[in-house]
Amino acid sequence: MRRAPMRLLDLDGSLPDQAPLAERLRDGRAERIDLKALGNPLRLWSSGRDWRRLEAALATSERGGPAPFLTLFGSGDYHHVSAALIARAPGPLSVVHFDNHPDWCRCFPARHCGGWVNMALAQDHVQRVVTIGPCADDLHRPDRKGANLEALSDGRHQVFAWRRAPTPTRKSVSDGPGHRVRSGEIHWRNVEAENFTCFMDELIASLPPGRVWITVDKDVLAPSEAVTNWDQGQMPLARVIEAIGMIGQAREIVGADICGDHAPARHRHPMKLTEAWMDQPRGGPPGGPDVALACNGEANRRLVEALEAFA
Repeated sequence: MRRAPMRLLDLDGSLPDQAPLAERLRDGRAERIDLKALGNPLRLWSSGRDWRRLEAALATSERGGPAPFLTLFGSGDYHHVSAALIARAPGPLSVVHFDNHPDWCRCFPARHCGGWVNMALAQDHVQRVVTIGPCADDLHRPDRKGANLEALSDGRHQVFAWRRAPTPTRKSVSDGPGHRVRSGEIHWRNVEAENFTCFMDELIASLPPGRVWITVDKDVLAPSEAVTNWDQGQMPLARVIEAIGMIGQAREIVGADICGDHAPARHRHPMKLTEAWMDQPRGGPPGGPDVALACNGEANRRLVEALEAFA
């Protein structure tokens, strides 16, 4: 039996009822992997034991053939799942990461949605991670927030803000293609102000030789185009889709994942409750859950169609 080219890792229930995804499940273009038992244990961060359970579940789902090209897994609270998927992809590869946050923190526990970029960079076959689109306050005083500025300085992690003012830093940071350091301030290159096609041409030409993995957290989009559990950016969905098309025409996309759906959290761990209270917007989705479901379904439809062209 031929494997579906797309899978839904159902951790939080946010995906199967979206109309475009439900249609793909019905006609065999997608398969659903029930991982709700891991939903709370993996949310925000994971213990080593639960991470091994995830890896075992992925291995089981891939028996009898290669992994599906595209994986969706719900809330951005699970973005560290990307690191587990990338670990299973053939290399060498670069990761192109669309997100309102750089996800570069040195976190404890280490398997964390806010630090998964470091998990990817620790993998021998990952040459570089390129983050496109952040507007979030993570880019303000990153030296005080546990950011891996060494990876930024040596170019293994490149960050291209969509829109962000300069920020002071007390840590030494070297210049990179997405920023310049002047008089103790990091000046972020603001992609919003540039010719986007020229920017992408430059970025693609500078990627190391090899394959590309694409990961999209929909919190990179404005609230009019997606509804998430996090503060959101301003990068237009049309620009994300344009970038995917340009990358796919120039390089082999070996795999991709999408997250950033809205799902109510039901934390039981006191550390997770505290972290969510401190870092995430409170209250339900604007307009209610049905509006969020329809909005995210449309965003996912457009992203899936853009990526399917290169499967």
